[in-house]
Amino acid sequence: MDRREFFKVSGAGLMTLLLSGCGLSALAEGTGASKQTGSAGAVSGGKKMNIVVIAGSPHNEQESTSKYLAQQFMRGAQEAGHDVFRFNAALEDIHGCLGCDACHMDGPCVQQDAIETKLIQRLVDCDMIVLNTPLYYYGPSAQTKMVIDRFYSRTGRLTGKKSMLMATAYNSADWTMDALVTYYDTLVRYMKWTDAGKVLAIGCGARSLVEQSQFGQQAYSIGKNV
Repeated sequence: MDRREFFKVSGAGLMTLLLSGCGLSALAEGTGASKQTGSAGAVSGGKKMNIVVIAGSPHNEQESTSKYLAQQFMRGAQEAGHDVFRFNAALEDIHGCLGCDACHMDGPCVQQDAIETKLIQRLVDCDMIVLNTPLYYYGPSAQTKMVIDRFYSRTGRLTGKKSMLMATAYNSADWTMDALVTYYDTLVRYMKWTDAGKVLAIGCGARSLVEQSQFGQQAYSIGKNV
């Protein structure tokens, strides 16, 4: 297995680091490195934000690698004064989009599940959406994708927000996250979101590995400085 580790921030070039079994790859596109790691309030403009974290791991809180990143990001964001709500997609009663178009892209959805009753209005009202997922077959988890597909019912009201991607994967090859990043970047473009950064935890197949890596600190720092 390729154990090269990557830490990349737009405008800061590429640095290769050797960590304990974990790759480090945090990307900030369109916002600059200083806005991600060194400039408090660069994304929020110094204003209090409402942030929604969509966590798509089916693993429990103590075992999940991706939820560890969410925990650290939330800690930083809350310390910075932001309101953060986490929706644990895999633990809720949710269903995929039926493609019925009854919502006409402006709600309500005919399915009165947790997405419609607990999450969607928070997404409409929030300033920033964080997609937090383990990498499953080089894409987001099924639970994460299910939530994203349901964005359809409020497409217009979910455009123009800030966003972030945090993901974990077992594989440590430099191409591991390519397909997921392409998907996310396409979503950002379609939704007219502003990407606030990416934390891509390659080579993290166990909780102990991600905890020993620098990914947690990276997620915390981004949360602290948004």
